[in-house]
Amino acid sequence: MLRIDDQTLMEYFKEDVPYLDLTTSLQEASGKQARFEVFTREDVIVSCSEEARRLAELMGCEVEHAIPSKQKALKGESVIVIKGDYEVLHQVWRSIQVILEYSCKIATYTHEMKEAISRVNPHCELLTTRKNFPFSKPFSIRSIRNGGAMPHRLGLSETVLFFAQHRIIYSSDEAFYEEIVNFKKKVPEKKIVIESETFEEAALLMQKGADVIQMDKAEISTLQKLSAYRDEHFPSVKILAAGGVNKMNAESYAKTGVDGIVTSAVYFCGMANMGSKMTLL
Repeated sequence: MLRIDDQTLMEYFKEDVPYLDLTTSLQEASGKQARFEVFTREDVIVSCSEEARRLAELMGCEVEHAIPSKQKALKGESVIVIKGDYEVLHQVWRSIQVILEYSCKIATYTHEMKEAISRVNPHCELLTTRKNFPFSKPFSIRSIRNGGAMPHRLGLSETVLFFAQHRIIYSSDEAFYEEIVNFKKKVPEKKIVIESETFEEAALLMQKGADVIQMDKAEISTLQKLSAYRDEHFPSVKILAAGGVNKMNAESYAKTGVDGIVTSAVYFCGMANMGSKMTLL
């Protein structure tokens, strides 16, 4: 299981509290003990509660309760309950709540999108792009995995994916097509994925040996036609639908028979509706 290391958590915390909590320092409340909890105002799939717990522990607090990632928290439930020094709790309060609000929303949206896909095409996977907000990747990837998706690409070093921008060094599209066999020789353990926008070119790419065709912003009818063509002539080739797919239309795309749906929508779905309360002990 992917876990976020202590150094990353502390760097995140220090962005919010680089020196001291100026507000509580004015109260002169040193030595007072309190309890802090984050509760949800909506049903969510919990994500990154382990990171929230660890951050609290790194700051010397005691975690009394935390719902594990991947489990469902119902409206009104406490996702995490923490006990500790009053001043320290105020320092970690917002950092912990923000982790949970963003992460649980991503996991919940991902889970709902994955369910919509699976209802109509159990062989279709939900795949997430590398277009997460800068510096948010550890929490984003943790959350989409907790919601049931797989990363489409974690970075440029792990997968081969040719876009139109990669073709500009060739004299023609045909010259690019002829290179596919050489690409496969150079990375025999990798899939050669090529993005296309039309049925005609996608069919040609299958003939030229592409392992995976990624269709960008294709019409539903085009994807249906391409899936049928693939099933008849190149059953080992995989088809991905990308561009503009979200929770509201994912089911329609999945019905076309594609093998995967590529999306960035899960990263920009907002924050879970959560609240917090603190009591003095």
